[in-house]
Amino acid sequence: MEASVILPILKKKLAFLSGGKDRRSGLILTIPLCLEQTNMDELSVTLDYLLSIPSEKCKARGFTVIVDGRKSQWNVVKTVVLMLQVILVSANKLTRYIEPCQLTEDFGGSLTYDHMDWLNKRLVFEKFTKESTSLLDELALINNGSDKGNEQEKERSVDLNFLPSVDPETVLQTGHELLSELQQRRFNGSDGGVSWSPMDDELLAQPQVMKLLDSLREQYTRYQEVCRQRSKRTQLEEIQQKVMQVVNWLEGPGSEQLRAQWGIGDSIRASQALQQKHEEIESQHSEWFAVYVELNQQIAALLNAGDEEDLVELKSLQQQLSDVCYRQASQLEFRQNLLQAALEFHGVAQDLSQQLDGLLGMLCVDVAPADGASIQQTLKLLEEKLKSVDVGLQGLREKGQGLLDQISNQASWAYGKDVTIENKENVDHIQGVMEDMQLRKQRCEDMVDVRRLKMLQMVQLFKCEEDASQAVEWLSELLDALLKTHIRLGDDAQETKVLLEKHRKFVDVAQSTYDYGRQLLQATVVLCQSLRCTSRSSGDTLPRLNRVWKQFTVASEERVHRLEMAIAFHSNAEKILQDCPEEPEAINDEEQFEEIEAVGKSLLDRLTVPVVYPDGTEQYFGSPSDMASTAEHIRDRMKLVSLKRQQLRHPEMVTSES
Repeated sequence: MEASVILPILKKKLAFLSGGKDRRSGLILTIPLCLEQTNMDELSVTLDYLLSIPSEKCKARGFTVIVDGRKSQWNVVKTVVLMLQVILVSANKLTRYIEPCQLTEDFGGSLTYDHMDWLNKRLVFEKFTKESTSLLDELALINNGSDKGNEQEKERSVDLNFLPSVDPETVLQTGHELLSELQQRRFNGSDGGVSWSPMDDELLAQPQVMKLLDSLREQYTRYQEVCRQRSKRTQLEEIQQKVMQVVNWLEGPGSEQLRAQWGIGDSIRASQALQQKHEEIESQHSEWFAVYVELNQQIAALLNAGDEEDLVELKSLQQQLSDVCYRQASQLEFRQNLLQAALEFHGVAQDLSQQLDGLLGMLCVDVAPADGASIQQTLKLLEEKLKSVDVGLQGLREKGQGLLDQISNQASWAYGKDVTIENKENVDHIQGVMEDMQLRKQRCEDMVDVRRLKMLQMVQLFKCEEDASQAVEWLSELLDALLKTHIRLGDDAQETKVLLEKHRKFVDVAQSTYDYGRQLLQATVVLCQSLRCTSRSSGDTLPRLNRVWKQFTVASEERVHRLEMAIAFHSNAEKILQDCPEEPEAINDEEQFEEIEAVGKSLLDRLTVPVVYPDGTEQYFGSPSDMASTAEHIRDRMKLVSLKRQQLRHPEMVTSES
């Protein structure tokens, strides 16, 4: 019977054990009757409960029952006395049987008793006893189930893997508090005196509490070890399960994903798409690699715990997990590096293709340069583009060879699967791209050679045209110099002959210039025929050259005629003017004087006549002042000749005048 079941009855205090003892060390049972009618059934229940509390040893010493009927009717007291079959004594005779210190204050004693306090402690005690007993049974069942040796018992022990119905820590704490309370209340007297508490060990079984606590601590310690072992085993099984999940996924779907991705793409866009797909695969692998890191840390922690029986299994799991993860990570890294190399290869190939397209486009456009300088600039640009293509092709070869080396070193992702067939397609593609670029580059080089030859011919054509134009300019300058500076006719025959000789040399220079220009123009015709083009300047340069040359020829002939007339004039005049007595008949020849005069007049008339070119234009030699000076010199000579003629005709006139 538990106090909690009859708690309302116990609160009525129909009877109680105060904790006091008689002289025989028997317990004192007090029944305080009151004015109200006492319910005998409730009293009987109370007595049954109270008498069940002491130990068998205490019960053997007997009980002393104090029925306090001072506040009750006699018939009630009589009924109780008859029911208990006790001997009646008066209150003043109690001390004969019981020491005063063992009596409560109601009977003149000094023993302190608080019924509600006792009841509360009793409730705590019974609750602790009930919970601890139940907990001990549960812990024993759990602990004993974990100690079973055969497989059948182990399978049964799995069913016992449950938590106790109450918290062991809470029950232990309650027991310690209860024990502490019992131990403190055992001696609670004042002024050095000892007062026996109603919470004596014979009433509340302090040894029982201690025994329960000891048993609880023992079973709880074993339970904690069982829980630790069970937790470790559970953790180990979970780790093993997770390890197999990681391994199975990496060797299964993970490897299948990598095996399915063997291509490198045929362009930048295709390689980028493959890279994006590979990043998705890496993302999925990263989740499992994160699990691997967590599992590795857990395994390392268990290894540090140092349980000998689990070390081999843990190390085996760790090694298996690490091998698979490292192998898969290596394959992912290899695939990523391969795709990056393929992307770079296609990038270089695309740049080179664009360079070749640009060069080909430049070569396909017909050349129409303005001058030789622009041709040289175009040639320089062509050479730079061709050099850039050479550099790009060399870079493509290097990238392609590096990619081929990576493919040749490719590991078998299928753990023994032959990947030669898949790799052959990649190798053929890489080699095909490099060969195609080489052929395109060779075609462009051939076209550049043709364009270079054509442009060099154009440079030569422009040079010939420029030189021909320069020859026209030079001839024009010679003509201009002839008309403006070749004016003098000489002061005598000798000087005039020198001028004539210089003029002939001058004409030779002009002739060489004209011939040089004609040769250049003939060369432009040949070059234009080779280039299948029309010369820009040969159409008007040749007429200009011929026109200037004809003008120069007319002016030169006029100059020669004037110099020859001047030579004849000066020669005849000098013969007459010289004093030649041995040839008087020659000097006296009148026809000679007339001839000199006629030549002089003709020369003077010629000086006033302009040079008439074939096109009808006219041009004078020198300025009017230059012509006047030359004419004045001729007139002076003619005067001297005329004076000489007069002297010969009338010598007396010359003598008288002298």
